[in-house]
Amino acid sequence: MVTLVLSSFSQASLRTAMDVDQDGKADYTIFRPSNNIWYTLRSSGEPVYTNFGIAGLDHMTPGDFDNDGKGDVAVWRETDGDWFWLNSSTGTFRSFHFGSPGDEPVARDYDGDGKTDLAVVRRQGGKMTWFVLRSTDGGFVQTEFGLATDFTAPGDYDGDGKFDFTVRRPGTTKTSAATFISLSSRTGTAVNTVWGQSADLAIPGDYDGDGTTDYAVLREGAALSDNLQWLIRKSTGGSIIEIFGITGADLNVQNDYDGDGKTDIAVYRHADGAFFVKRSLTGAIVPVIWGGANDYPVASYDTH
Repeated sequence: MVTLVLSSFSQASLRTAMDVDQDGKADYTIFRPSNNIWYTLRSSGEPVYTNFGIAGLDHMTPGDFDNDGKGDVAVWRETDGDWFWLNSSTGTFRSFHFGSPGDEPVARDYDGDGKTDLAVVRRQGGKMTWFVLRSTDGGFVQTEFGLATDFTAPGDYDGDGKFDFTVRRPGTTKTSAATFISLSSRTGTAVNTVWGQSADLAIPGDYDGDGTTDYAVLREGAALSDNLQWLIRKSTGGSIIEIFGITGADLNVQNDYDGDGKTDIAVYRHADGAFFVKRSLTGAIVPVIWGGANDYPVASYDTH
């Protein structure tokens, strides 16, 4: 198993959330709304099928809730604010009430203990409030951070092993500059970083492999046949602009599929039922046929 990024880094937990066999590589997983089944193709080539959740009601929220280094199948049901997940260590079903209708699930490892924490964001009174249930001690955290019109973009932007409350604030027009505002868990101060435009999608990831989340956005084209643009501001310095994918045909599914500690640029194409991954280890584009036209790629959950 390649472990170029230390497991203590929160950023590595995004890979773990999609790694069901604990080999250090994200596995290809799709959810089929017609039968509520999660189909996972392990990197070893072995498929796994799990009936879990209800299409149209549940948000997919994969994570490592039992800290065994494997991704757990998990959902949050907005209608009643309930979390449901399967502990991969024991195969046991768990549920917990946390949140209310209208909230947004943002489960991540905010306390740096290796476990995914239950968390939601609530927009009310023109403001955004983050509610987190710490897995370290069961403590409850309530933090007002961001405006109701902001988009969430949690990540470990300061590299301290804990996810930071982070929002992305759009400008006045679609092409206006947007600003990431991150509340550093290391210093307790807010850090503003201008990156991308208002209409871009936030796609956090560790694209340079230093264990720190990079500011990254995905820009769609004006026409459905236009290419997608990946704009990545590396925490190690410099930036990347990649043309990869097609507007209207592809969903971004960035993650570490080759196990080198770097987030790979990747898309899922509905028409082909295939993942296309540009591996950071070799630069090769690898297609993987898995899924169908009406399926949803679970890795797209980390898009804001």
